[in-house]
Amino acid sequence: MKLDVYSINGNTTGKQVDLDDSIYGVEANDHCVYLAVKQYLANQRQGTHKTKERNEIVGSRKKLKKQKGTGTARFGDIKNPIFRGGGRIFGPKPRDYSFKLNKKVKKIARNSALSYKAKAEGIVVLEDFTFDAPKTKSFIEILKSLNLDGKKTLLVLNDLDQNVAMSARNIKSTKVVNSASLNTYDIMNANTVLISEKAVEAIV
Repeated sequence: MKLDVYSINGNTTGKQVDLDDSIYGVEANDHCVYLAVKQYLANQRQGTHKTKERNEIVGSRKKLKKQKGTGTARFGDIKNPIFRGGGRIFGPKPRDYSFKLNKKVKKIARNSALSYKAKAEGIVVLEDFTFDAPKTKSFIEILKSLNLDGKKTLLVLNDLDQNVAMSARNIKSTKVVNSASLNTYDIMNANTVLISEKAVEAIV
């Protein structure tokens, strides 16, 4: 598959890049994509949720009333879970949600995601560029010239340029990553994937 290379002004440069069919033209494996996305989201969870059980509540252990003869249900102490302010039964505890995924599965998932975007014409190859200083306005102008203003956009660079990354940091719908940290979730979450010329080679 061949794609035109665009400049940051939105015009074609006259150059073309050949996308490797072993990456951008594979038969998608939906289950691998699902597992990769699930792992990414699970790894983002802090797992710091915590509630107090009845043994952690500060209060008297004295039995509130006698066991029988009151005509109502039997009660224990004030830390009983049925009372407001009492302990919580089987509440959440701090835990690690992350899980392991084989490298081959991750690779298949990423290639499947890139193939989905290629088939949907959601990949744009951009000539290599840099900024002298961080400037959000300049980055927005690039998006407007490519008709991507307001759309979820993922920019993949060969080496992460800090000026470019900081220029896109305040744009909610845009994310900048380097080719080494490209993952399935970011690809599937974006409407359009912008890939720099050098990043195309680095992904291969």
